[in-house]
Order: sequence, then structure tokens, then C-alpha cells
Amino acid sequence: MPATRPPSPGVAWFGEVEATGVVEVVDVRRQPERLREPGWWAVVGDFEGTVRAWRFADVDRRSPRHQHPWTGPSSEAWASSLDEAAYVTAVEDVRAAVAEGDVYQANLCRVLAAPLPPDADGGEPDARALAQVLEAGNPAPYAGGVHVPGGADDGVWVVSASPELFLRVDGDVVTSAPIKGTAATSDGLTAKDRAENVMITDLVRNDLQRVCVPGTVEVTTLLGEEVHPGLVHLVSTVQGTLAPDVAGAADLWGRLLDATYPPGSVSGAPKLSALDLIDRLEPTPRGPYCGAVGWVEVGADGTLRAELAVGIRTFWWRDGVLRFGTGAGITWGSDAAAEWAETELKAARLVALASEHPATGAMGAPGVTSATGEPGTARTTPPTDPA
Repeated sequence: MPATRPPSPGVAWFGEVEATGVVEVVDVRRQPERLREPGWWAVVGDFEGTVRAWRFADVDRRSPRHQHPWTGPSSEAWASSLDEAAYVTAVEDVRAAVAEGDVYQANLCRVLAAPLPPDADGGEPDARALAQVLEAGNPAPYAGGVHVPGGADDGVWVVSASPELFLRVDGDVVTSAPIKGTAATSDGLTAKDRAENVMITDLVRNDLQRVCVPGTVEVTTLLGEEVHPGLVHLVSTVQGTLAPDVAGAADLWGRLLDATYPPGSVSGAPKLSALDLIDRLEPTPRGPYCGAVGWVEVGADGTLRAELAVGIRTFWWRDGVLRFGTGAGITWGSDAAAEWAETELKAARLVALASEHPATGAMGAPGVTSATGEPGTARTTPPTDPA
């Protein structure tokens, strides 16, 4: 999409910013230097490695307002890429890999999917309308989204209620805040949750050391508790000062992503071994789930600010199907049934908000059937939302 063309339809929203008018889209992994050019960019990265950025022409720095109604799929239409039996088996496979010394931890995920076709005129579902529903029912610190209608090369449809910071860049300071440990209440957090959080925090610290000045990477918060709608998380924060040759490099984003992507909290440790295991055990690509969703702003003088969230609690739409991912970190100390329940807990509230009960039109609990024909489409019913 050449920059000389008039802006194309599209919208992105994060915090107090709403941007419209797409000027161009770039592949960040192939052309990282483009994200050093002045402008406001929305970024969406797939877990599998592709990261794209859309530059927008108009940026409104007031709180976005959107009042269009959302019509979601039937609450009974959701299907899971792994049913409970398959997920439990996969958990035991991860535990076996831990016993063999292949990994210490791996994040095991599944993808829920439900049909949501375009309207009678071929129009895509209204992403901002879903975002409004999530903002009201499940506010999140890194909520946002990007909707650019179009094909696979230029288009994107992602709505996120992410509670997790992947990368914040402010000048030469880079920050990450991995989440590991989830329960309905603080009392439900276990020694396994705390050990897992420390393990992944160390992985993130090692990742940042690859691009930071030696001695500047520090854990500023360890095992902090954050309360979100329906659950509580353990969150640690890691911060460092970018090395001068990295901070000033044209390919800064290439170096940052090479060092840190995909996020350690949703892959595992050691990261490469965990990614190999995930590829073997998960039947469906994660796409933007567990990837990155956020923004990059480059001033006319080259100053850089950015905030990318880990793409969890995230919906994405394509080919007439709405999808949502959920997962859990697996260690030797994992109980397979408890890990399955954790994936249910994480999905229950958000999938219910995005769903419409077929009989009443009210938001209902997300009973899942095999309606979509996705791999492993067995029925599963998330528990009642604890909130």
C-alpha cells in the first residue's frame, strides 16, 4: 500500500488514542527500519513470528467513543481446538518432556472458535463494538484493537483485553511485565504459581540482557499481585537501559524482536525447546493470540515511544470465524485437571461477553459445540464466572 495513496479505511484504538486512515502496512520482521520513520503505528504480531505494522494518518488523542451494537455468535457455537481429554493428555506430554530435561516449563494453549459470517453486504463484524462490550464488562490495562478491512496481506481484525505488558519502550528504557500464576482469588495462588513466575521472570531478564547495557537489567517488582475481573495474577516487572548501538540502530525493532519474541510468558523455558514442543502438541496456529498487540509512535525528531501487550484475552476474526485463545503454563508440578480448569477460568468471562444466547439475545455462558468444524471440536463448558 504505497504511502502516496489516499488513506484507506481502518481504525486502531489504545487507551486515549483512536487512529483512523491507513497510510501503509509493513512487515516489521523484514523491514524493521520502517518503524523508525515518524508517525503513529498500530502493531499486531502472530505468535508464529509475523509482525505487521499499520501507519495511520489521523490520530485523535481524546477518549474514543463508540456506540454501535455488537452481535456475537451463539453461546453454544464455540468449539475448542483441544477438548478436555486431549488437553489433559498434552499436559502429561509436557510433564514427560520436563522429566526428560527437554523443558522446565511450556505454555499449552487451545483456540476456541465460533462462526460469525460477514453481513448481507459482505461487511466484516464491527470490532469496535466488541471492544466496547469488553471495556464495559472486562476492563484491562492494555486493552485495544486494530481493524483494517481487507485481505490477508493488508487486513487485520483484532480486539484485545490484555492485562500483560510485553514491551514498553520510552527513549532508551525498555520494560516488560510477565504474568505467571492465575487463580480466582489470591488464596488460590500456589507455590507452583510462584515458582513458575520466578522462572519466566528470569527468562525475560535474560532476553532483555541481549539488547541492554550490562548491569542495567533489574527486576523492579517480583511476584506482585494484580486483581482483574474474575481472577488474580502474579506479575513481575523487568526493566533495562537499551545499549546505545541498539537504541540508535535503524533496525531497533528487528533486534528487540529477535531477542524477545514471542513473549516468554506464553512460550516457556528454555524458549526454543518450548516452542518445538508447542508446535508438536497444539493442532491449531495461535495467530495473534500470544503474539503482540499495541502501538509505536515516532516523533518528527526521531524520539520513540511504544507499548506492546502480550496478545492474551484476545479475539481475532477472519474467514467468517471469531476466535479466542486460552492456555496455562505447565511444569512438572502441574495437575492436568487443574490446568484445564485454569484455561476455562481465563475464557469464561470474555467468551460469555462476546457471545449472544440464541433464545434470549442475552449474554450467556459459553457452552461449546462442534459447530465450527475446527480441529478437535468436542464440547466443553467453562465454569461459572467467579466474578
